[in-house]
Amino acid sequence: MTTEQFNHGPAQLMVHTGNAGLGKPSIGSWVNWGLGTENQNLPGFVVLISGGRLPRVGKSLWGSGFLPSVYQGVQCRASGDPVLYVKDPEGMLRETRRATIDAIADLGRAGLARHGDRETEARIAQYELAYRMQAAVPEICDLSGESVATKAMYGLDSPDPLTAGYARQALLARRLVEKGVRFVELSCLSGNIGGGNAANPWDHHGAIVKGHGMMAHQVDQPIAALLKDLKQRGLLDSTIVIFSGEFGRTPFSQGSDGRDHNPYGFSLWVAGGGFKPGTVFGATDELGYYAVDKPLTVYDFWATILNQLGIDHEKLTYRFGGRDFRLTDVHGNVVKEIVS
Repeated sequence: MTTEQFNHGPAQLMVHTGNAGLGKPSIGSWVNWGLGTENQNLPGFVVLISGGRLPRVGKSLWGSGFLPSVYQGVQCRASGDPVLYVKDPEGMLRETRRATIDAIADLGRAGLARHGDRETEARIAQYELAYRMQAAVPEICDLSGESVATKAMYGLDSPDPLTAGYARQALLARRLVEKGVRFVELSCLSGNIGGGNAANPWDHHGAIVKGHGMMAHQVDQPIAALLKDLKQRGLLDSTIVIFSGEFGRTPFSQGSDGRDHNPYGFSLWVAGGGFKPGTVFGATDELGYYAVDKPLTVYDFWATILNQLGIDHEKLTYRFGGRDFRLTDVHGNVVKEIVS
């Protein structure tokens, strides 16, 4: 892989939205809008974060940009109420909540008839979805029905709280996929780990052996369990699992024991969803610095992912500001060598 950006914020936006600036829809929002939802009681795009910390550019990474806001990612927390304010206020009956939402919708539709505002439609849809989520979200986030063996496979019983936290995310991801959620994003944002920083815990400008080792320990068991669980449930063929950062690390030292950012050549892996297993595509130079054999851009990658979801990336467009936009802008080619 290659990318045009070498700072965290722009590079994170680039890999999520195909653009280094703010205001564009994320890949999850594009997929949610393009395919629709399979479960009317849950969001089509869910974001799971452990540690309570947001990435460098915050919620823009799962924003809907100029798409209707109902397609943005809904953040689900690992502890406490899974979604903030999903419960009715104290003293409010379910019937009262229903009547309130109906009244708000009536007012919205009256305004919609006069002004034809797309955002009004989105707000009405958001209120309705939130009402349905009040029952669906607590149920899907309740892991008490999972077997002891399944929880242990993911690592929920790990003495390392970071591994246990990521394990909960991975297990929730499987449950959300089972229930028809189109796009689920997991982030390991769990504080200062071995020379990394809170918002970018893989960012080891120092102590990279210790830091990367601790991060690998956090995610290795839960991810392996997720892949195994999806496969044994017959879900891996219809689910694409992606593991990536926003760029790579230099092959040469920064300071005595760190590595700097490297946008010129880095790796990611993909599983399931019709991708050929055991396939390595492309290579860097002998130093591991530049991608010299079949280098791919973010646009190529998302074009290929959308292809596996049954979407032509050149036809997934949305008119905004007088022109048609797409996730891959005016770029991108499907990498046919890595798909079945």
